[in-house]
Amino acid sequence: MSSLVQELLFPEVAGVTVVAVDTGGGVVRVEARCTVAGAACPGCGDWSERVHGSYLRFPADLPSAGRRVVLSLRVRRFACAGPSCPRRTFAEQVPGLTRRHGRATERLRSAMDSIGLALAGRAGARLAEHMGITASRSTLLRRVMDLPDPPSIEPRAVGVDDVALRRGHVYGTVIIDAETHQVLDLLPERDAATLAPWLARHPQIEVICRDRSGAYADAAASAAPQATQVADRFHLWQNIAKAAEKTVAAHRARLHDLPPAIPEPEPDWETPAEPVQQENEEPAGKFAERARTHHALVHELLAQNMGLREIARHLGWGRHTVQRYARATNWQDMVKGRKRQQPSKLDPFKPYLEHRWAETAGRVTVLALHREITERGFRGSYSTVNQWTRRALTVADGIPPPLAAPSIRQVTGWITRHPATLTEEEKERRKMVLDQCPQLEVAAQLISSFAEMLTTLDGGRLTEWITDAMTAGLPGISTFAAGLEGDFDAVTAGPTTPWNSGPVEGAVNRIKMLKRQMFGRAGFPLLRKRVLLA
Repeated sequence: MSSLVQELLFPEVAGVTVVAVDTGGGVVRVEARCTVAGAACPGCGDWSERVHGSYLRFPADLPSAGRRVVLSLRVRRFACAGPSCPRRTFAEQVPGLTRRHGRATERLRSAMDSIGLALAGRAGARLAEHMGITASRSTLLRRVMDLPDPPSIEPRAVGVDDVALRRGHVYGTVIIDAETHQVLDLLPERDAATLAPWLARHPQIEVICRDRSGAYADAAASAAPQATQVADRFHLWQNIAKAAEKTVAAHRARLHDLPPAIPEPEPDWETPAEPVQQENEEPAGKFAERARTHHALVHELLAQNMGLREIARHLGWGRHTVQRYARATNWQDMVKGRKRQQPSKLDPFKPYLEHRWAETAGRVTVLALHREITERGFRGSYSTVNQWTRRALTVADGIPPPLAAPSIRQVTGWITRHPATLTEEEKERRKMVLDQCPQLEVAAQLISSFAEMLTTLDGGRLTEWITDAMTAGLPGISTFAAGLEGDFDAVTAGPTTPWNSGPVEGAVNRIKMLKRQMFGRAGFPLLRKRVLLA
């Protein structure tokens, strides 16, 4: 029985035997003692079996089955016989269970370490209390800070990127192993003076994957000249997307001269609209026949003393539909002609709107029409004019409504996104924009060529692409192409080698999660410790 209890309580601890276990009173009391004949002196290392005395230790331990465990461990003090040792006596320690000056068992310390790394202070303290562990938030944070850094490794390829410690104010640098994706270090700044010493301590690095930051390029060139610098493809695409936006902005005036949209033919509905019912005319048509049948059915069920809700459930109709048929005296009341048009505050201005629409052949915008009649006394909203214009003028005259000019962001998205991701309407509007502005057509071709070069890892075409882009003379894209020449080797390696900064961006996202978890109140040392040990 004692061996079974010992296996349950101390499964991985040698040199301890359980003397007694008391489970009364809602607390598990465990008495144990050490069984090793002697111990090594922590001062000189000599082995001693000469017992000087013994005493009880009460280290806190993990709860058992939800109940608090009180561990009473009898340990001995040994006398050191070493003539040169400054210690006269020393207390024995149980490997895996206790440590010098420790007030908690090693397994309890390990549990608090895990909770502190995962949840930090306040949230960790709440979980610890729920698990029956007594630990304040300060204790958990102190335990995390006491943990040693992970053992250093010698990476062959690293990824470097900046991370916001306080967005817009303070930025740091995260370094990862590009092969294992393990975070190697978190530095408090993002300048060359901070990164260069770290790179100098790792002369075995062969590849440095980075963004196009000049600070990281300078640090790599000065501290790791033997390494190949790789400009990340994602950041290159970000750069050209920003350049494309500048190109579109430079030609924004051409976006207002787009031709009108070609209206699509209206589909033939299965049940056509009923003609207007004239006075003293018997309703006819499919809807009239359906109304006659439904009216008779509802009133037949009403005659059977069924309620409206019961009829609605029986027929699977809406309650208000049944109510309308029940209130109608005869079925003809359900077949109504078109409602009489209600007077509108737009009525006095409709002749002017029709005149202006015909005068401009539908080229005038609704915004301009609304502005003109507002100057003439109209007090309605833009939506009123817009709805009537599209309903009355465009449908009646067969003239398509004028398109609102697309925004710079919209056009940038149309020429930088893959065509397969565009809707049919976006494809049509993209074609209209490119047909209207030849400069944007050239920009779209350059962007498509650059994207193909990135996705197919065909960096050998970079020189040709830079020449074509600079020859095009497009603001934004041509400037971007000229800037590539200043970092040509790293940019060429980007779309040529498989290295990229995707794992670095993943590490940055995890750091953001840890920051939000600590509500931004923790300092850099604690954040760095959690990032390295997570």
